[in-house]
This record gives sequence, structure tokens and C-alpha cells, in this order.
Amino acid sequence: MHEAGGHVHPGHDNTRHVAFLHLMVDACERQRELVVREADVGEVRVDACHHVGVDVDVELSLLGVVVVHAPTIYGWTSSSTRRTGRLAAKAIERLAEELSRVVGAPTAVERPASAEHGDYATNVALQLAPERRRAPREIADELAAQAAELELVERAEVAGPGFVNLWLAPAWYGDALAEILAAGEAYGGGFADPAERVQVEMVSANPTGPITVASARNAAYGDSLARVLEHAGHEVEREYYYNDAGAQMERFRASVEAVRRGEEPPEDGYQGAYIADLAAIEGDPVPRMLEQIELSLERFRIHFDSWALQSELAKRLPELLPRLDTYEKDGALWARSSAYGDEDDRVLIRSLAQGGEPTYRAADVVYLVDKLERGFDRAIYVLGADHHGTRQWYGSIARMLGYDPERVEVLLYQLVHLSEGGRQKKVSKRRGDVVFLDDFVDEVGVDAARWYLVNRGPDQTIEIDVDIAAEKTQKNPVYYVQYAHARTAGILRNAGGAKVGSEPPADLSREERDLIKRLAEFPDVVAEAVERRGPHALPNYAIRVADDFHRFYHEHRVLESEAEAFRLGLVRATQSVIARSLDLIGVEAPERM
Repeated sequence: MHEAGGHVHPGHDNTRHVAFLHLMVDACERQRELVVREADVGEVRVDACHHVGVDVDVELSLLGVVVVHAPTIYGWTSSSTRRTGRLAAKAIERLAEELSRVVGAPTAVERPASAEHGDYATNVALQLAPERRRAPREIADELAAQAAELELVERAEVAGPGFVNLWLAPAWYGDALAEILAAGEAYGGGFADPAERVQVEMVSANPTGPITVASARNAAYGDSLARVLEHAGHEVEREYYYNDAGAQMERFRASVEAVRRGEEPPEDGYQGAYIADLAAIEGDPVPRMLEQIELSLERFRIHFDSWALQSELAKRLPELLPRLDTYEKDGALWARSSAYGDEDDRVLIRSLAQGGEPTYRAADVVYLVDKLERGFDRAIYVLGADHHGTRQWYGSIARMLGYDPERVEVLLYQLVHLSEGGRQKKVSKRRGDVVFLDDFVDEVGVDAARWYLVNRGPDQTIEIDVDIAAEKTQKNPVYYVQYAHARTAGILRNAGGAKVGSEPPADLSREERDLIKRLAEFPDVVAEAVERRGPHALPNYAIRVADDFHRFYHEHRVLESEAEAFRLGLVRATQSVIARSLDLIGVEAPERM
């Protein structure tokens, strides 16, 4: 891997550039093999040169992710929808339908990794060969000849044992561009079927201090997921769940009271300047802390529709306990959750020797019932990785109480590490050397903070170089993408009332083709973000759109060119897709920079 977040290509065999993994790539023409044997690998991405076999053998001791692109496969087919139920982008769907009609079978089209292999390609001949008892190449030859006669196809060629590579006609690109322009802000959305009422519970940090950067990752991830779900067509409510009682809260109050008396906080209490600030204000510090938390999150562009208080919900525990499968052991009351899919049984009520009080697991039961009784079709919990051992708990309780466990989702995210000046910052709320969200935003801005806290998959630890995140140069990816948007806005501003169209010129350039194909991927990117609960795909996609747009911009004049109306249409479509990509992760799309 030549750089963090980069790609490994079969042609790159200089192993001195490979970081933190051992890699073996078989560079034969039709097959790629990747073997990874390293405990520190977080994510492996494979881009094969064609679309047949990709064999992956991975041994990961951490929660690793293997993402295989073989090549960049979108799998648009005429006969079925994506796994999300979303219809494919119409222009691509029409192409698949035309090919299916020709071949007499459902046909998927894929975008090759290399432009040398066409705009799109299909391996349907290889799939049909066993069924039709014919050589794949023979079927591919027939398909290529018939495909070349289609209005949407400029030329078709057979490659390898039976791939058909397609170069599309300008008319297809015009249709694809017209669809993006017609859809506007709604492009790539509205595909939820059925549309659900979803609750996303996120952050939910007890009010013992300001929101930390670690909790801010929860916020950025949860809110971006909520935005993606809303764009898909779901009705989403964001909720914050907290407690104002219990041992943790008492230590927090005791710390503030100690400072008010001129004493040091208890050894197991909380320290830091914020404790002294709260001590200077009379009354219970919890409401004041909650107010500060809400203000910080609003500044971070996260608005909560509702706030749930654990101590209020706990009042319903007596009515729900009889509905649970429980037993007594060592003086405590246990839920028999292991019989319903959990890893272990859980204590609900502590023994008298331990105080006899309900545990937070008991509060979980009441809160889950409360969510489902409010009519949510799906309850999503966004939790830190330290909850990994109990992620099955919520589903097991739903099953025990007679609810469909599929209505409950638990999403986990890993830690955040900040470095500045080459040194890593430490985080501990109790010691007072924590990095708070407000301080991080003061240093890098809301846009960079939102971007960097969601640009990696939730199962990966995020490493943020604060010095780079604060830069206002194209070294900073969020600035780079925003600059592309500002450039599109500038072109359209200078165009005044000039006509914006989608009718393509007879001879489309490679840069124009590549940009339209990239924009046409947006519906699939959104659909996969919904399906995988992974909004981190959006910033990565936005970078690729910006790359393609900058190449187009540097190679082609827009205003006063012979293809001015078409290129203005392409600029407007790019502006719309970049703006939506940024909005879905809570980042602004500036008109000027």
C-alpha cells in the first residue's frame, strides 16, 4: 500500500512501499490473489484489472474489513433490484435492459477499472455458458455483434474468455446527465421500500463533562447515517439518552461541590477547568452541563428531536420484570438472555449485599420497550467499541419480550486518536486532560471536524493529524472537495443566464465521459451507505468526483466553448452531486472560497 488510504494495484510489486501488511499479488491477466497475514490490518481494498476471479485469504486479529473491487463493480441488472431494493440508476438500468433483451437473460453491467476495457462491461456470456452448453467466447461474440447495433452502444468488443466490453454512445451520456439535472437535490434518494420510521440513538454520554472528541465520532457517525436514511426516504428521529442519577453522577456532583468549598475533587471524581467553571454557578451542575452539551452538538450541526432520561424510564421496571425470563443467583436477579441469543446472562437487580439496586441493563430493558412502543419500525443504537461484548443483549431482550429482534440494530465504532505537532493527545475526562469537541472545532472548524470523524469505517480507529485538518489548502481533503464545489459555483455564476443543457456533442472527451460515469454512481453509493450503515463511503466518493471534475476543468473550456450548454449542464450536475455528498455528512458546500 503506497500510502494510507491508497490502493494496491497488481502492477505495484515494489514491496518496500507496502505498509503494515504482507502482500502477494499474482499478476496474471485474469486472476488476482491477495494474501494478508498481519494483525494490524484494518482494511484491505483490492482493485483487480478485470471482472473474473478475486480470491481473498485474510487472517485478521482485529475487526478488519476486506473490500474487494473486481473491478469497480456496481452490478446493475435488468431483472432485479439491488440488495436495498433500490432500482438502479435509470440510464444504466436501460442499458442493462437492452442487453438482457438481446441475450435473452438477466444481464448485469459493471464499470471496468481501466478505460481500456470500455465504459461498462458484462460477463453474462461466462454465466450462460454452462446452461447453454456453448463456449463463453462464442456467446460473447454474438452478444458483442448485437450490442453494437443498439442505439446506446457505440462499439462492443470481446475480451479474454468471454467478457464483452462496451463503449457507449454520446446519447447515453446525454440521457444520464439529463436525469441528474432533472432530479436535482433528490438525485440518488427516495428509494426506501418500504419507508420506515427509524430512531437513531446516539452520543448518549452522561452529563459529567463537555462532549469529547471520542463522543463526537459517535455524533458524526450517527447523524450522517440519519441523513443518509432520510435521503433514502425513511422518517428518522434522533434521540439522546442520559442519566442524572447513580454513582457516576454523584461523583460528578461531589467534584463540583468540593471545588465550591475550596477543596480538591475526590480522587475518583472529575477534574479540569470546566469543573471550576460549574462550581462558580449556584445550583445543580447537571442541567447546566446538559445545556452546554446541547449547544456544542447544535454547533456541530446535530439537532436532537428528543431527549430520554434514564431515571424517568426506570419507573416502569416493576411492570416489565414479570414479562422477562429471569432467575435468582447469588442473591441477584438475572435475565436468562443467553437462551435468546445473547453471549451471557445479565444481572438486572443487584444482590442486597451489592446495594439491591437495578443495573443499567435493567434500564436498557425499559428503554428498548419504550422505543418500540413509540412505533419505531427500527431502533438503531450507536455505541462505542467497549460495548462489543454486549451487542447481542438488545436483540435478545426484544426476542424475550416477543418483539422482532430484526427491529433492533447495534452499530459500534472505534476510538479516535488526535496528534498535533507529531505528538498524540491523551484523553481522560476525569483527569482533565481530555480533548473536547468545542476545542477541536475551534482549531479545525466544523466542516473539517465532521469530515475527519466520518471518513473511515466505524470499525476502524481514526487517526487525525490536527495540523493537516486545520489547513486551508488542497492537502486537506475536505478543503479540496469544497474547492471543487466553489469552482462549479463560480463557473455557473459567470455564465449568467447562459443556457444549461444535456445534449452532448458528437465527440465526447474522455474527461467528460469519466465525470458523467462518476456522477451516475451516486445513487449506488448512497444505497450501499444505507445498506452497510457506512456513510464513510460518501467523503471517499466526493474526493473521486472532485478528482474527475478538476481533470475535466483543466482540460476543457466551459464558457464560450462550442459545447457550452452541455458543459454547463455537466458543471451544474457536478455541483449538485458534490453538495449532496457533503450535506449527507454534515459538511457545508461553499459557493466561494
